[in-house]
Amino acid sequence: MEPLPVLFISHGSPMLAISDSPARRFLESLGRSLPRPTSILVISAHWESDGAPAVSLAQQPATIHDFRGFPPELFAIDYPAPGAPELAGHAAQLLEQAGYAVKRSADRGLDHGAWVPLRLMYLQADIPVAQLSLVRGAGPAEHERLGSALSALRQEGVLVVGSGSLTHNLNEFRGQGVDAPVPSWVSDFSDWMHARLQAQQRDALLDYRRAAPDGERNHPTEEHLLPLFVAMGAAGAAARAERIHASYEYGVLAMDVYAFA
Repeated sequence: MEPLPVLFISHGSPMLAISDSPARRFLESLGRSLPRPTSILVISAHWESDGAPAVSLAQQPATIHDFRGFPPELFAIDYPAPGAPELAGHAAQLLEQAGYAVKRSADRGLDHGAWVPLRLMYLQADIPVAQLSLVRGAGPAEHERLGSALSALRQEGVLVVGSGSLTHNLNEFRGQGVDAPVPSWVSDFSDWMHARLQAQQRDALLDYRRAAPDGERNHPTEEHLLPLFVAMGAAGAAARAERIHASYEYGVLAMDVYAFA
């Protein structure tokens, strides 16, 4: 079996699920362009666990509407994909072999970092899905190491998806439209990340908060970029990054999607 790429997807606002945009249209085509996975493991910015990573063993994960202030139409969406408890257990074993003390949740559902992009990619909701948490307070290097422990999965037909956002400072959102002008502090950061990923400049990437232009301004907290480092690790040291989509939404959200293969 040809190994699947590992993806980093910028999932943007929950409105991506119901509003037209270049990023939405790209994700609607992305699933059709990939070999069909046997199952999907999502590492989302919206699940952090204290002290150690956690996996969800849910047989039928609920659709979590972990947001507020959005139209009722969003809260009515259900993504009834089956769970993947065997995949979750296998991921936990790989992490334990790498020295992690893994937590297990019997019933945690899919947060919007998982179901929003997956619903666009695989509308039929017929591919089993499991989630793996970030580790609260751990940085890029530790999340890359966590991903490295999972590198065997892409050889097993599993699609590993890191779901976050290439830029994510919602404090700078002022109610602007989806097609608002992009300030230079956002585009300069996106361009810097792209150049470093293409050049495989791992040390600079791991030190992005200091080395990148406006690193901390684009990520006042790190959880939305950390899935990128999990994806880097899960793809393996020899993998190269390809930016397969780039656009912006609301001026402050870079919607880049990367495939590592």
